[in-house]
Amino acid sequence: MPPAAPAIQPFALGPFETNCYLVTPSVRTESPTPDSPTPCWIIDASFGPAPIIRAIAEQRLSPQLLILTHAHADHMAGVEELRAAFPGLPVLIHRAEKDFLTDPRLNLSAGFGMPVTARPADRLLEGDETLELAGETWRVLHTPGHSPGGITLVHDASRTAIVGDTLFSGSVGRTDFPTSNPQHLVDSVRTVLYRLPHETRVFPGHGPPTTIAREARSNPFVPESGPTAFD
Repeated sequence: MPPAAPAIQPFALGPFETNCYLVTPSVRTESPTPDSPTPCWIIDASFGPAPIIRAIAEQRLSPQLLILTHAHADHMAGVEELRAAFPGLPVLIHRAEKDFLTDPRLNLSAGFGMPVTARPADRLLEGDETLELAGETWRVLHTPGHSPGGITLVHDASRTAIVGDTLFSGSVGRTDFPTSNPQHLVDSVRTVLYRLPHETRVFPGHGPPTTIAREARSNPFVPESGPTAFD
């Protein structure tokens, strides 16, 4: 029998329906109480994170980390609201985007006419780290292209990946932003994500979940082999 998978609860938030996730371990605290809550991670923080805050209270969860798959505005606009709700919550982001939280031009919010900023992250990631949630190990993969510091979180035991805006069901992240790079995106998809086991479940930053097998076989922008939409 395959190991139990962590629970991944999606919240499609803000004007871009950005998928933000609550991640809880595969083995949860039985009958959690205020004195023994279940630990969780928050992945990405879009506009209006109140539904996440309510879910955490209702399920008696204890946020351990807020991890940003990247720092475009629709993935970081709710950072300060979550920090206020959960004082001391560490915010993690890849080093390549360390200035995005404080700069509306880099996080693209200035271009949308609604500049958003947040205080700097508490910890900078490099890629190739491991993070633990209640003793369960996740790998951090650097998957740039859509943005320079895009990351993917992989739970190998359950073959689960949270990929941000690098890969979608039937699509990939945009590469027409000032800090995007089409070739880096293709490399991230082909040489990093498509090398994961094909049964890996993929949880993207927008749209429905998919699998590595489905995208490697039929993604029209970056198939597993042959020409891409960027050639």
